[in-house]
Amino acid sequence: MGELEGARYIPRSIGLSVLLAAAGWLDDRPATTHWMLADDFRRWFPRVRLDPDVLFVDDGDILTSAGAASGIDLCLHVLRRDHGHEVANQVARCIVVPPWRDGGQAQYIERPLPPSNGLSTSPTRDWALENLGLPLTLGDLAAHANMSLRTFARRFRDETGMSPGQWLTRERVTRARHLLESTDLSVDRIAGQVGFATATSLRQHMHAAIGVAPLAYRRTFQAALQP
Repeated sequence: MGELEGARYIPRSIGLSVLLAAAGWLDDRPATTHWMLADDFRRWFPRVRLDPDVLFVDDGDILTSAGAASGIDLCLHVLRRDHGHEVANQVARCIVVPPWRDGGQAQYIERPLPPSNGLSTSPTRDWALENLGLPLTLGDLAAHANMSLRTFARRFRDETGMSPGQWLTRERVTRARHLLESTDLSVDRIAGQVGFATATSLRQHMHAAIGVAPLAYRRTFQAALQP
């Protein structure tokens, strides 16, 4: 592999995607790498369909992760894909990591702090978490923060790395998972408590987020908790 222009020290766990790309194995294929390397990676390997926002990419015979910790996420994904959720969850508990990590790399990317004018979306996020069961809209959130819709949406993304809608969905799925693990509430009741209009909506969002339906998720965790 020739010398990469502007290359800095690249940790081994991140450099594997660089080696694969340099060998041409990622040409015209989706892949990921650490967010700190994304701009350089795009310059070095323009043919790779890079997605720096995710923790890992499974493209069949080639899988890439964003770094050392996300390599664990990728390994659990492979276990889940090949041997099922129960095996993956048991392994996750043994190594003391969550079976799934919500969100992608966006939540870890360093961003300039918003201007120091006393305005932040943090109080509104706290308020939204206390009222997840309500049909919250962007207008509701912006009004609580006393900001215009555009200002609120821009500041929210600067502070969290995602849109208000994406954040609400993530938090609702997280709350639903907690209720599925810790209560016997029906899926309909849980959907209502976390702000999804119907059980069908909860199923769709959980499947999109973690690839499993609510009842299957509950069965998996109940089985994992049994001695």
